[in-house]
Amino acid sequence: MTLALVASRALSGLDAPEVAVEVHLANGLPAFNIVGLPDTEVKESRDRVRAAILTSGFEFPARKITVNLAPADLPKDSGRFDLPIAIGILLASGQVQNPDISRYEFAGELALSGALRPVRGALAMACQCHAAGRAFILPAASAVEAAVLADASIYAVQSLLEACAFLNGLQPLQPFVADGGRDWPNYPDLQDVKGQTVARGALEIAAAGGHSLLLMGPPGTGKSMLAARLPGLLPPLSEQEALESAALLSLGSQGFLAARWRVRPFRAPHHTASAVALVGGGSDPRPGEISLAHHGVLFLDELPEFDRRVLEVLREPMESGVIHISRAARQASFPARFQLVAAMNPCPCGYHGHPSGRCQCTPEQVGRYRGKISGPLLDRIDLHVEVPALSAAELQSASPGENSERVRARVHAARQCQLERQGGLNSALQGLPLEQHCQADADALAVLGKALQQLGLSARAYHRILRVSRTIADLQGEAKIGRNHVLQAIQLRRVMQGNA
Repeated sequence: MTLALVASRALSGLDAPEVAVEVHLANGLPAFNIVGLPDTEVKESRDRVRAAILTSGFEFPARKITVNLAPADLPKDSGRFDLPIAIGILLASGQVQNPDISRYEFAGELALSGALRPVRGALAMACQCHAAGRAFILPAASAVEAAVLADASIYAVQSLLEACAFLNGLQPLQPFVADGGRDWPNYPDLQDVKGQTVARGALEIAAAGGHSLLLMGPPGTGKSMLAARLPGLLPPLSEQEALESAALLSLGSQGFLAARWRVRPFRAPHHTASAVALVGGGSDPRPGEISLAHHGVLFLDELPEFDRRVLEVLREPMESGVIHISRAARQASFPARFQLVAAMNPCPCGYHGHPSGRCQCTPEQVGRYRGKISGPLLDRIDLHVEVPALSAAELQSASPGENSERVRARVHAARQCQLERQGGLNSALQGLPLEQHCQADADALAVLGKALQQLGLSARAYHRILRVSRTIADLQGEAKIGRNHVLQAIQLRRVMQGNA
């Protein structure tokens, strides 16, 4: 046999298109060529594959070897094609014989010793492999990640020799099975936050309706603490949501940890992050922070310290829940249904309005500082909440508030109401569904109309107030939006409204 065909996978955004690794042995001067739009990492696999085959005790054919990675117009990157290329060479030279090779797909980077190293995107590839009805053979270090996919046939191997022994029927392998059920993730508890009744209430509303939230207050008032406790108020991820989140994380540079299965993502990039780091990109597009926070929370601390151009890239994905990345040679789309929580100080020194009176910032300095956040971006944030400084007496006398478990129960009930009524969260309501499910009584509409005129609200802000009012009504078990619901929603938006 001088021709062998081995199945593998590439990565293109969140997709993992199939790649046919065709290996042909021909007479002539010894040569080893790889074609099919390989990048440098794939071209270098020639030396890794040759050394791994020899150190594993096999014979490397002294013939003209041509490896074609089809389709030819799909760019191929990383060392994941090392294992399928080596298997293809051994099949074509007759050193490995398996009539059922079409039932398997392979991915793995080879060490010179023949050992296998983990690969990026194992879960994304496993999902596509399972959909194609094949078993997936990959490094043991990546099998833990891939095995979170229920019912998938995953075979974990430590080396090229072990993979060949399995294919030759010399060493049986059992499908790799992930650990059993896990306990509820250990999120920080909301009970740790003392005082801040308004901010705690806003956090509950944000969790119940999937709304974005801006917290503004002096340093040390608990803004970051509140943000870190939002994931603990959200219901568990569904199987599909967990798979989407894990597949995106597996494409990132840090990969996906199986111990984080069904844990809500909480991403908190530093304010020096670039636009590409935030939304994704690169010559080979990879997901950014907004996609890594899919079905979770994106926390932007010190919001005005971010570059204004970086923040502006958030505007479209906040509305659409997806990011489209276009480069000259590659295009990719990543889901980005994240919940934004931002925190900022009220002025450059941080103590504007503080009881101590220590702020020396002029009104012009305060205006310039807050003006670093554009009106269109502020307009897309549903809740603007002030987090004031607490006095020593308030800190010492404040009794512990409700814990996350009790608040989460109310959030879960409100979300269930929304799912049964409209099939989604209130934050996603648009168009006709918004009119159908956000009906308010006459008094509520009158208050909202007056606020529209006096505060100079945009149509977007008007609809966002309606959505927040609907969430407040859901938390209180009310079928219709009332005057008090609208008043509370307006009050939770007025802190930064003057800058919008």
